[in-house]
Amino acid sequence: MMVISVASFSVLALLLFAIYPITDVLKLAFQDRGAWTLSNFEYYANYPGFVQAVWHTLNLSAWATLITVMLAYLFCLSLYHASMPYRNFWRAVMMLPLLLPSLMQALGVQFILGRNGIINQVFGTDLDIYGFQGILISNVIYALPHAFLVLQVALSGVNAQQYEAAQLFGAKPAKVFFSITLPNSRYAILSAVFLVFAINISEFGNPMVIGGDYNVLATEIYNQVVGQSNLNMGAVIAVFLLLPVMITMVLEQHLAKRQTLMAKVSNVSFSPKPKRWRDIAALCYASTVALVILSIVAVVIVSSLAKLWPYDLTPTLSHFNFSVTGGKNALLHSVEMSLIAALLGGLFVTMLAWASDALPPMSSKLVYILAIIPASIPGLIVGFGYALTFANSQPFSNSAFGVILLMSICTVYHYHAQAFSMMVNRIKQVDHALYQASAMLGASSLRTFSKITLPLIWPTIVTVMLFYFIQGMVTLSALIFLVTPQTSLAAVSVLTLNDTGQLSQAAALSTMIMLTVCLSWLLLQGINRFSRLKEVTD
Repeated sequence: MMVISVASFSVLALLLFAIYPITDVLKLAFQDRGAWTLSNFEYYANYPGFVQAVWHTLNLSAWATLITVMLAYLFCLSLYHASMPYRNFWRAVMMLPLLLPSLMQALGVQFILGRNGIINQVFGTDLDIYGFQGILISNVIYALPHAFLVLQVALSGVNAQQYEAAQLFGAKPAKVFFSITLPNSRYAILSAVFLVFAINISEFGNPMVIGGDYNVLATEIYNQVVGQSNLNMGAVIAVFLLLPVMITMVLEQHLAKRQTLMAKVSNVSFSPKPKRWRDIAALCYASTVALVILSIVAVVIVSSLAKLWPYDLTPTLSHFNFSVTGGKNALLHSVEMSLIAALLGGLFVTMLAWASDALPPMSSKLVYILAIIPASIPGLIVGFGYALTFANSQPFSNSAFGVILLMSICTVYHYHAQAFSMMVNRIKQVDHALYQASAMLGASSLRTFSKITLPLIWPTIVTVMLFYFIQGMVTLSALIFLVTPQTSLAAVSVLTLNDTGQLSQAAALSTMIMLTVCLSWLLLQGINRFSRLKEVTD
């Protein structure tokens, strides 16, 4: 009875906060003055910027996806199919963009390649990075770690026996690559393609910062809703954005499962033997990619400390005086919102994952499908849906805390799929014989959870909470429609500062976001190490 009650509450919350707001967006797209119609789509099809925005979005996403997957694949090959030193360092640098607001990549590209960037100032050139090129570079850097995480599963878990057999028969490196490595990673490559395409097609922060006049669907939604108060047109564009993202994410999930099944066959890990020139080439490539990522981060930090970038590099902390720009309150609101999201997310996800594991197989599968649906919904559409459904309703609109609570709930369900997957996978690893023994002793479901399940899964709960905190600090698109002048967030304030030309102040606030997130990430690593050490000790 307890399990059914928890499952019912969790599913109702999921339907209310993850599914229902999206239905409001869809309803608005198909309604005009209360009547169901397709006139909104007909109007927007003839809208001057429609074809251009669609073409820009698809063209940009295609090129960014191609470049990102190629770079990430070569990086994985360098790490796992060559004998390289400091492998953990290169992996950590590749993960760094996950800890940054997407705006920070665009800011870094501006500081290096913009009109007043390092390249133009040092070499006297006149590069114009605003538009397609700037968004492309920023999106590639932003999406690289996502592609890397997918591809490393295939390239780090290959079966050594296949390579030993190839070496025994004298196969050349090219033959080994096209006969073993590439076929074994085909599902991972396709999965990475679909995932990165979905990320690029829905990316909002980079186009807003460095896009110039290069309009894409994500920025068109914002311009229609905020700039022109045309909610119907914003909803129509949201439908055009939602469909390809949902399709690509469904395909990515399917291919990721296929790759996981292939990886399970590989029970002997592959450890490449040293080869001088191959290893040197791999080290040079990994160093180059890492240098680009670190340069983006470093130039933002340096510009935040420079008196007048790039003309006067005298160190100063004046740009960190956030009380002048309003960044102090925005940063505090971000921390408060992220902490609430972490607490709520840890609670809701744990409840749903625990109940789902205890339900019958068919019910559990249905709950799982509902729980991962948010992964296929772009953050901009989630935030738009929340603005339509909850922004003007009690208890979310009557106080600053109400607005922050709404943004916290939005963050929880925007990233619900990833958090739920982490939690449900951990709970499934708990030996069900323990549950059976507890039931035989007459223990209730709640007591079994508190005495058996909870002590075993607490590190994962903390990981989920820190995951939510980090995402709350860096997310922009899902919350851009929910902020108010009294309750702005740090990432949104970075966008505002950039729009008003206060780039050094924007860099300083981005740096503070990054430092906050990095401290959280270090805490997460410490908890994971303590958990592993405790398991070994036990």
